[in-house]
Amino acid sequence: MSEEILINVTPRETRVALLDNGVLQELYVERTRRRGLVGNIYKGKVSRVLPGMQAAFIDIGLERTAFLHAEDVARTAYADSGYRDDKPSDIRMLLHEGQEVLVQVLKDPLGTKGARLTSHISIPSRYMVYLPLGNGMGVSVRIEDLMERERLLGLLRTLAPTTLNGGYIVRTAGEGAAAEALRADMLFLNRLWENIHLRSSDVAAGSLVHEDQPLFIRILRDLFSEEIQRVRVDSAEACALMRDFTGMFIPEMQARIESYEDSRPIFDLYGVEDEIRKALDRNVQLKSGGYLIIDQTEAMTTIDVNTGAYVGHRNLEETILKTNLEASQAIAHQLRLRNLGGIIIIDFIDMNDADHKQLVLQALQHSLSKDRAKTQVTEISTLGLVEMTRKRTRESLEHVLCMPCPSCQGRASLKTPETVCYEIFREILREARQFDARELRVLASQEVIGMLLDEESSSLAELEGQIGKPIRLQAEALYHQEQFDVVPM
Repeated sequence: MSEEILINVTPRETRVALLDNGVLQELYVERTRRRGLVGNIYKGKVSRVLPGMQAAFIDIGLERTAFLHAEDVARTAYADSGYRDDKPSDIRMLLHEGQEVLVQVLKDPLGTKGARLTSHISIPSRYMVYLPLGNGMGVSVRIEDLMERERLLGLLRTLAPTTLNGGYIVRTAGEGAAAEALRADMLFLNRLWENIHLRSSDVAAGSLVHEDQPLFIRILRDLFSEEIQRVRVDSAEACALMRDFTGMFIPEMQARIESYEDSRPIFDLYGVEDEIRKALDRNVQLKSGGYLIIDQTEAMTTIDVNTGAYVGHRNLEETILKTNLEASQAIAHQLRLRNLGGIIIIDFIDMNDADHKQLVLQALQHSLSKDRAKTQVTEISTLGLVEMTRKRTRESLEHVLCMPCPSCQGRASLKTPETVCYEIFREILREARQFDARELRVLASQEVIGMLLDEESSSLAELEGQIGKPIRLQAEALYHQEQFDVVPM
């Protein structure tokens, strides 16, 4: 496996592309006006406690209040009350309105939902995650070698007493790390937490206390591994900062960071720009001739698999199996590329053979094993559907790059000109009864006015006779197809 990272930096936007053998796998976008909030630490104030939901709304200075569930409230938030149970069941024992609390963003605001918070603060570094309000030692489950896990736990137990209180978890990148590197990370994290703690006591409620590092640094911290052959960045300033960061925390990786100075835009390499455009389409073509239809809503994402132009060479069952197997790989790739999360329903082509169903499910699970986000997949149902979930911590690619259509309001469809004509007829009747006007003027799009003058001209003449008033038509170039006005004159 040969992975490469391309970084495109402009004054207001940073884009990061993760490629595997030249194929775009993941895309990260950060804009100055809409920086992601995950990892940021705020001093919040409880604005409302909801016992029925066992949660509270917290004002952290954003447009919408954020959401804090009882399970995400650290014990330190209520230890002073004298309550000694490990996990109080009532949110009212944990928080009260007006209380100030230090919180961290778990999930960015999505759609109409505010940010999801936790008061279990965690601060990541290159090799470790520090839990200043927690305790205990742990190692990432992605480190599977038992001897390495024991070595890392032994180092944590040896090094931790020399630092401040708190818990530590070794990240996947910590596999094989030397004791000196882990100790340096511990000391850095402790100093950072001391600064955060001091700042939190000085700022007012609703203020940002600690902001995570810029995207091009977070990528080094979170994604850099032995599989990454090189990182190419088209900004000399960002390249210098990245080399400083790796020199301090990942010296063995410093030589892999390259400044890209070619006149050709960096994202034109390997056709990354074309892949981004395709990732915003509803249809995904498969090499065999089949295709996927991906529909994303706030509630869930649905994926429909179709054979399309593929007819196979032997029989129908073979055609269906081959299409579903290819689709399972494409679906896993699209979930990563589009960053689709939450509930996902996949409608594979119906299969009668139980062995074929198991093969398709295994292929899907194998393809998903490469995903950094946590996924859960159920068995294929009697209806041929696969229900799965993918952890969502940031907005999907479509939500970052696009907005709902102002004409259809995100419905992905418009009323036909014929439907709008009949709505206009009903509105004319209402206006004629309400107002004593000499005439009525209809303002609408060119498509609707054209139908009123052509196919519906006889209906319009009949309506004029019914109300006893002339009806004038006026085409408005700026009106969309559903928009119209009936004005008494």
